[in-house]
Amino acid sequence: MQEQALALARRCVLPEAKVSRPAVFLDRDGTISEDVGYLNDVSQFRMFPFAAGAIRRLNDANLPVIVVTNQSGVGRGFFAESMVHTVHEEMTQQLAAAGAHLTAIYYCPHTSDDECECRKPKPGMIQQAAREHGVDLARSFVVGDRYGDVELAQASGGRGVLVRTGYGDEDLRMNGAVWARQPDFVAGDLSDAVEWILKSVGQAG
Repeated sequence: MQEQALALARRCVLPEAKVSRPAVFLDRDGTISEDVGYLNDVSQFRMFPFAAGAIRRLNDANLPVIVVTNQSGVGRGFFAESMVHTVHEEMTQQLAAAGAHLTAIYYCPHTSDDECECRKPKPGMIQQAAREHGVDLARSFVVGDRYGDVELAQASGGRGVLVRTGYGDEDLRMNGAVWARQPDFVAGDLSDAVEWILKSVGQAG
């Protein structure tokens, strides 16, 4: 099951690279784009107006930008796996039109019942990305609108940023007081998160 899960999650096949650089791992729904529930039609994909500019700043700083997203709608039978590819092609095209790009995209198509190793907050996707793109997870950042993204960062020794877009504000208000560890930073949106990340690595301005 674990090998199959990672094979399905894999979006880019590259030789293993020497670990040397930090990366920024981004959640998709609620972070880059509006969270509309189970996105089963490409017409429902709506990228936040600030997302492309924020990602472009990371590109300009030569930081790998890697999307890691749970897409259990596939495993639940709500939409075909091909829909995930179609949405990601649309996202990639919209970013390119704005002068931004992603280093890679990984997704987990499973439900929690599958007990795979790629479903966030388990680290399968970012561990694979680290091997394939020469990423030092301990120096990296995970940005998302759910506490599971923060847990993912903490489990890998990196820094977790919670954005208030998507489910972030509600998650913080309803559950923040009982979280075992707090996010390293709480940002209004992805643009604010990128500003903090660039300051953290000394490349703001």
